[in-house]
Amino acid sequence: MTGVGAPLIGDFNALAEVAKTLVAPLELPDLLDAVMRTIVRSLEQADIGAIMLWDQPSGVFRPAAAFGYDLATLKEIGLRAGESITGKVYDEGRARLLSGPEEVRQAMADMRPFNRQVMARSIGRETTPLSAVAAPITAGDHRYGVLVIEAIQPHKLFMPGDLSFVQMLADLVALAIDRDRLEAGADAVREARRAEHMRSEVMATLSHELRMPLATIKGYASALLMDEFDWNDEKGKEFLGLIEGACNDMEGMIKDILDSSLIEVDQLRLVAEPILLPRIAGEVAAEVHHRSSIHHLVVDFPADFPIVEADPRWIKQVFRNILDNAVKYSTDGGLIVIKGEARSSDVVVSVADQGIGISSEDVIPLFEKYFRVLSASSLHVPGTGLGLPIARAIVEAQGGRIWVESKVGEGTTVFFSLPRGQPAKALK
Repeated sequence: MTGVGAPLIGDFNALAEVAKTLVAPLELPDLLDAVMRTIVRSLEQADIGAIMLWDQPSGVFRPAAAFGYDLATLKEIGLRAGESITGKVYDEGRARLLSGPEEVRQAMADMRPFNRQVMARSIGRETTPLSAVAAPITAGDHRYGVLVIEAIQPHKLFMPGDLSFVQMLADLVALAIDRDRLEAGADAVREARRAEHMRSEVMATLSHELRMPLATIKGYASALLMDEFDWNDEKGKEFLGLIEGACNDMEGMIKDILDSSLIEVDQLRLVAEPILLPRIAGEVAAEVHHRSSIHHLVVDFPADFPIVEADPRWIKQVFRNILDNAVKYSTDGGLIVIKGEARSSDVVVSVADQGIGISSEDVIPLFEKYFRVLSASSLHVPGTGLGLPIARAIVEAQGGRIWVESKVGEGTTVFFSLPRGQPAKALK
């Protein structure tokens, strides 16, 4: 391609190929990579090239796609505004031809040493292009970056006729980027509406859940205050016990909501330290046993169970949330076993109950916020649907994972893992 005027028929064919590539059903990074491969096939002068996009948060140009370079290495580069060929063409807002090595050197004279080193490593040798053509990637008032194509072989230099062709290529790339960002914006609007709808439903659900224990508290408190009834001590203690249970339910719901809010705004602060999981499991089991005498809790950990580096406060919350579910969904009582297993690189804790179990379709969304398992017996189980999602966030933030196995009518086992620490004898 060596003409001096408008693009030739072959150029239009190449443009058609690029346009065809741009409408392929690909994510933007893959799309731009495919475009660069098409450009290489279309421009015989092209030895190396890149799509450099302006990254507003960092204030530098970063490569989005490239050919002739090792892209992973080239991504270390960060060109400032006005720096090198990219920065100058972006500032000028028009395509630029650097027809000889001296023009290229002048345009690249202000490139910082680190960026030069990255460029050399990404090509595999220290070299300066002998010729280059660059065009701004713009769509309307939006300036996205610069398409830079360079020749490093003497017999393949760019000519003035290549300028308009490369600008048309850059315009096609700009349209693809513009379309992708418009679609992303539309997706964001739809997601915001969906989130708002979900938030309204959640608030209605939480209001209902909080009203139930409040009605219990008010009902039994009012009964105790009625002068026409002379409640004996046993009945009075029963009522006070029911009031205390309702207060505990409300306290748990409010704590779940507050913990979930912390996680949503990325304010979950973890302070890791060496902890003994058997000790924490025993403490939480004792709390649960105090609240529910119909459940028999067993804590089963090997004597040499290893130490784990984790935040003791939040790990205790994980145990509480899992055990709380085990108690709620095994209303007839029964055995709850908390068991620990040490593996080569991590430890696994399981909590198994003998409750109503969970159907296979309910296991998948179990860790989604506000999801509630439907009871086959239509029994209402109080709660916010936040306990397990909070447990998941805590476990994953500390390098572990959480999962569930269950059978309807037989019970549920919740597992969570944490990275392994030192042998248990190291902690006194």
